[in-house]
Amino acid sequence: MTTTLNVSRRSFLRATALAGGGMLLGFRVNPLGASEPLFDPITNDFLPNAWIRITPDNVITLIAQNPEIGQGVKAMLPMLIADELDANWSAIRIEQAGFDPAKYEGQFAGGSNATPSNWLPMRRVGAAARAMLVTAAARGWDVPEHECTTRESVVHHRASGRSRTYGELGIEAAGVTAPDLETVALKDPSQFRIIGTNVHNVDNLAIVTGKPLYGIDLTLPGMLHAVYVKCPVFGGTVAGANLDEVRTLPGVRHAFVLEGGTTLNGLLGGVAILADNWWLANNARRSLQVQWNEGPTSSQSSEAFARQAEALSQQPPQRTLRSDGDVDAALRSAAHTVTAAYHYPFIAHAPLEPQNCTAHYRDGRLEIWAPSQTPQSGRRLVSTTLGIDEDDITIHLMRIGGGFGRRLANDYMVEAAAIAREVDVPVKLVWTREDDMQHDFYRPAGWHHFTGGVDANGRLTAWRDHFVSFGEGERFASSAGIQPTEFPARFVPNYALDVSVMLSGIPTGALRAPGSNGLCFVMQGFIDELAHAAGRDAVQFRLDLLSQVHDTNGWQADRMRGVLEMVAEKSGWSNRRLPRGTGMGVAFHFSHRGYFAEVVQASVTQDGDLGIDKVWIAGDVGSQIINPINAEHNVQGAALDGIAEALGQEITIENGRTVQSNFHNFPLLRLTQAPPVEVHFRVTDNPPTGLGEPALPPVIPALCAAIFEAAGRRIRSLPLSKHDLSWT
Repeated sequence: MTTTLNVSRRSFLRATALAGGGMLLGFRVNPLGASEPLFDPITNDFLPNAWIRITPDNVITLIAQNPEIGQGVKAMLPMLIADELDANWSAIRIEQAGFDPAKYEGQFAGGSNATPSNWLPMRRVGAAARAMLVTAAARGWDVPEHECTTRESVVHHRASGRSRTYGELGIEAAGVTAPDLETVALKDPSQFRIIGTNVHNVDNLAIVTGKPLYGIDLTLPGMLHAVYVKCPVFGGTVAGANLDEVRTLPGVRHAFVLEGGTTLNGLLGGVAILADNWWLANNARRSLQVQWNEGPTSSQSSEAFARQAEALSQQPPQRTLRSDGDVDAALRSAAHTVTAAYHYPFIAHAPLEPQNCTAHYRDGRLEIWAPSQTPQSGRRLVSTTLGIDEDDITIHLMRIGGGFGRRLANDYMVEAAAIAREVDVPVKLVWTREDDMQHDFYRPAGWHHFTGGVDANGRLTAWRDHFVSFGEGERFASSAGIQPTEFPARFVPNYALDVSVMLSGIPTGALRAPGSNGLCFVMQGFIDELAHAAGRDAVQFRLDLLSQVHDTNGWQADRMRGVLEMVAEKSGWSNRRLPRGTGMGVAFHFSHRGYFAEVVQASVTQDGDLGIDKVWIAGDVGSQIINPINAEHNVQGAALDGIAEALGQEITIENGRTVQSNFHNFPLLRLTQAPPVEVHFRVTDNPPTGLGEPALPPVIPALCAAIFEAAGRRIRSLPLSKHDLSWT
């Protein structure tokens, strides 16, 4: 049987152009608008939109558009499509999309945005394709569409007993006009068959069997391996180097200086060494001698920042972000007042996969293989820095071996691109662990100077915070700021948030739960001190505080009370009977649209040895947990990540350079330190939101509160490794 497919000359020419001359029928799709379905006459594949390909043998390939960074989005996004498509999940194949802003919107990983940004669009994509397949079947059978049902990639007409697979319907479905994605009918959640079930991450087998998936795994024919040496002082430049000597070393093919610029998240000046393999390139690096112009940051240090922060805290603030009521009068009339100074340090991201990127420049065009969280920003950076049109830059998305916000910046991408432009072969740049640790965009340090008051009834009535951070004028450094709505603003009748900033040449950026990872520690820690001063139970004190306001422009106190009550119940808070040296602490936080409350139980020996016994977590991320097993793992991982930060992680600066260099002095959490983490979700009638970040912040103050209950040691600075926790 021969089937004729009518394709307009305009569609054919556009499609073949997109394919670079090959026979591929492509399409341009607006994720929230109508799509133009096309059909591949060579393979008989049905291509209803940019996310779905259905072959005649009824195999369905779904495209995961966002970068996979370990958060499980490569399974989650296809799950949304597949459920509305009514597909047979066991026959689904999943492919990682390349970077293509013409087809896909929002190809980035960060801010726990994948779920809220794609919950409706990806479902609509699947529902539209299903509707086209049903229409095609109904027309073929000459029956009303409402008599047709779908199940497991098959359309059924129960009345006549007929059925056809999606693959069999591909040719006819290609002739159906796609429905408007804004109005296409979606399933009622009670009809979900895939959403809400446990789906393991699609790359698990490949990962555990060592198949190449990550950027660091990539190999191309004729590829050279590169290392790039930058000034240990941030912003320093190259004054001279022994390049002639380095070029004579075994396996070295090139050694040269890149001038770079002064923008810390762009291309900085340094020395590139290219060799036949990375081992030889890194060995040659050991013989490299560079004379540096270190610049003004060489005079900066963590100790100097701390001294300056203390001095600023004693002076009038540079500005006030919020002022409610009369704080001074409320403090004078308070039954109890508490004053405390809190501090959190710089922290590195420390992903297990160091920064890397492969690039190939030829004929004025650049091809890049990058583990980037923000490929569009990376392409723009490369284009601006090197003067290459964005349309001449192709980016392939590699699976990312951890990022936690580090790969929001694309300095490693522009470095690889700049190096590759100097040679005529592919170049793979791989940073050492030391490069990664000492050239990060750190979680900014911060200093908070609190005064608070509670009345005779134990209610919080006054709060003042003089926050000292980094910035210039009224601009905070990246991720160093605070919002005037930060909790407990609006919940305390007399509230003041004052700010002073100081200049810094240290690069800073977003770390998992940016801002919140430090702010929650200090806010919830001070709330605990106020509850203790008032002689109140820590949970009840918080519940009373949350009861003063119900909804503050999206911050829903009822949802926070719900998770706080849930975690108290699950942890047995009200019935706890703990031996001496053991304590339980509680904290909550709203972050990235998620409401989380957490309880930590910890034990401290008289000699000061800390053990974390268990963590209980209650979260509200809306009406649907799309992939429960992955959601639980995300929350558990966030809590363990936060514990690692609290226990021993700190970046210190001396003479403008980072002291820590590897995991021996910037420790990750060890298996023996990891407690069981019990996760509970409170399902509410709210749109689903992300959860990769909001579960992290509360675990740190909850742990510190548990230590106070166990050992009587109040923790006002991190990391815990710098504190004596012993007690008698």
